[in-house]
Amino acid sequence: AAAAALALFAPVMLAAAAAIWLEDGFPVLYRQTRVGRGNRPFRMLKFRSMRKGASGSKVTAAGDVRITVVGRVLRRYKLDELPQFWNVVRGEMSIVGPRPEVPDYVDPGEPAWSAVLRYRPGITDLATLLYRNEEEVLAGAPDPDRYYREVLLPSKLALNARYARASSAWSDLKLVLLTL
Repeated sequence: AAAAALALFAPVMLAAAAAIWLEDGFPVLYRQTRVGRGNRPFRMLKFRSMRKGASGSKVTAAGDVRITVVGRVLRRYKLDELPQFWNVVRGEMSIVGPRPEVPDYVDPGEPAWSAVLRYRPGITDLATLLYRNEEEVLAGAPDPDRYYREVLLPSKLALNARYARASSAWSDLKLVLLTL
């Protein structure tokens, strides 16, 4: 399915890559270390949506000055996530599963994390759909990083644990269709 998605979305991905290159040059892909199944790190791929060399918070709020014009469009329609189908083909991710997190936010000793890390991370999950406007939510927080750690992340972990207990091929298919 991931290989088919790569073929299907190839024109969109080529257009996105060209737009990124025209606006801000190479590289067009962003590789970020994320924590996968069994607490194993891997390099997740995304289209680069921020200016080259931009640094700052690990979470991104709406209106972040690091985001390029093309990046805003890619993020709005979640097109920056399309390269993750390569991660699926490589076996590091699945299409449906808990979203992988950056190592700074993962505590494998915490029960909620140990439950989530039993599963292969995915491109989409229930939390992704429920928090699809996460950047806007974070923009309204006085301290976006703290709000993410203390409010959003625990909620996402609880959703992932609940979904894992009741997941099925049918529920996964429903999530994929809702994501589209």
